[in-house]
Amino acid sequence: MSHTLFISDLHLSPERPGIVEVFFAFVGRTAAQAGALYILGDLFEYWVGDDDLDEPLNAAVAKALGELAARGVAVFLMHGNRDFLVGREFAERTGMKLIGDPTVLDLYGARTLLMHGDTLCTDDVDYQKFRTLARSPEFQADFLAQSIGARKQRVGQLRAINEQAKQAKAAEIMDVAPATVEAVLRQHAYPRLIHGHTHRPARHVHRVDGRECERWVLPDWYERGGYLRCDERGCTAVTL
Repeated sequence: MSHTLFISDLHLSPERPGIVEVFFAFVGRTAAQAGALYILGDLFEYWVGDDDLDEPLNAAVAKALGELAARGVAVFLMHGNRDFLVGREFAERTGMKLIGDPTVLDLYGARTLLMHGDTLCTDDVDYQKFRTLARSPEFQADFLAQSIGARKQRVGQLRAINEQAKQAKAAEIMDVAPATVEAVLRQHAYPRLIHGHTHRPARHVHRVDGRECERWVLPDWYERGGYLRCDERGCTAVTL
C-alpha cells in the first residue's frame, strides 16, 4: 500500500554519530519503501550555507537523500529554525524539493497542513522577534558574506545564548499557543495538521467551530527518533 512518511527535528551533527547512523538506516530501509518523505525542518543541528556542502556529514546526508530520490521516492524539505539557510544547491544535489511553511496538500483524500511549528509558538515573544530578524534578507546576506569558520563560530554563540534563554522560560511559553493553533486550523479550512519543533510528540484533537481537527506533533531525534506514517487509512506514529 502506498504511504507517506513525515519526520522533523533530527538535528543531525557530527557530535551525535549514533543518531546519524539511525538516520542513514532509516533512509536506506524504511524511507526507501515509501512513496514520499517529508522533512519538516531541522534536518541539521545547524546549516551555515550551501557552500558548506562538502563538509563530511553534510555530504554524506546529501548523498543518502540523493540515492533515496533516485530510487523514486519523492523527497520534500521544509525549513526549520536551525536549517533555514538550506538552499537551491543542496536541493539540486539531493534531488529533493524545497516547500514553503506552511504547505497544504491532499494526503490520501484528507486536507493536510504541514508546518515546522515554530510560528505556532506565539507566546514566546522573544523567539518570534529573533525569527523575524533571522529570516530577513539583510540578516542572511550579512551572515552569508562571512567566512564559513566565522559563521560556525557565530552559530555556536547563538546556540549558547538560546540555551541560556530557555532556562529562564516556562515550558508552556515554548509550546504552541492553543489560540494560534485554532486560528491556523480555521484559516486553512479545518485540515489535519502535522508539525514538529516542540519536541513533544503526540496526537491532539481540536474542536474548532464545531469541527474536529487532528494535530500530529512529530518527535525529535535527540534520543531515539521516530516518524509519522500516513496512508489512505490514516496516520500512525512510529518510534525507532
